Amino acid sequence: MRKALVVGINYYEHVPVLYGCVNDAHMVKSVLERDSDGTVNFGIKLLSGTGPTNPVLRSILRDHIKDLFADDSDIALLYFAGHGYIEETGGYLIASDTKNGEEGIPLAEILTYANKSKAKNRVIVLDSCFSGIAGACPSNPTSSELRDGMTILTASTADQYASEANDAGVFTTLFVDALNGAAGNLVGDVTPGSVYAHIDQSLGSWAQRPVFKTNVKSFVSLRKVQPPIGLLELHRITEFFPTPGFEYRLDPTFEPEIAGRPPTAPSPNPVNTEKFAILQKYNRVNLVVPLDAPHMWHAAIGSKSCKLTVLGEHYRKLVEQKLI
Repeated sequence: MRKALVVGINYYEHVPVLYGCVNDAHMVKSVLERDSDGTVNFGIKLLSGTGPTNPVLRSILRDHIKDLFADDSDIALLYFAGHGYIEETGGYLIASDTKNGEEGIPLAEILTYANKSKAKNRVIVLDSCFSGIAGACPSNPTSSELRDGMTILTASTADQYASEANDAGVFTTLFVDALNGAAGNLVGDVTPGSVYAHIDQSLGSWAQRPVFKTNVKSFVSLRKVQPPIGLLELHRITEFFPTPGFEYRLDPTFEPEIAGRPPTAPSPNPVNTEKFAILQKYNRVNLVVPLDAPHMWHAAIGSKSCKLTVLGEHYRKLVEQKLI
């Protein structure tokens, strides 16, 4: 069972309203609901504060957060887009009826619910100002209090605002892009670590800085996307490269195209061209490089070899050890 509580609050009774948070929540709900092949991913509960007739009250928000972490689900994920507040005692999430920051829901309280949860994996994603303080120990902000299986991903550090652009959070836009496949690995898994790497690289050194805190033995997949290469084709990597450092010899019979071939070159061999098609896919995803040739075509026509990259050797080992 995979549960997600997705919260977006635009409307506030006592503090300035926001404009992109509800849209952010709907985007996150849409991408998390199903994997890219249409299969069900998360069971989602959406809270959206759109106006005076539809606020997200503090009591309701707290009850839903407690409920999210109340059972032994495989993953319990909290996403929040809205106002955040920070003071010496820690950080807070601000609900629609909060009169001042100190009346918000303390992040330390949310962390307590998550740390005590029997859920195998707990993931907290915050697109709110000063959210980087989440998980920090109030008496020592340089340390974190995360139980095993806990991951926190925030839009900004403890002293930064979270930016919006085009009526959407900058952080959430990148978060959704990552879940849509920009952070997928070669077997189609999008993990919290790959999501953070995508956001971190995309924001650059001078923009708001995302924060990533985790205490896990292995990353959980947040979403399955279409991999750039089929699993059966990836499994053949040990067929082509049976040992580390192995160089796979090519010749003109591997290249199916007739144009540009030397007149004396042997004709394409269907068995070899089928293998070459897979090797070219490896090349496109940085698993294989040609040796002494600028492209795979030149390697085949010139009877050169190809070999695995460092990434290719990593996946060769995974296949060999039956880990994928």
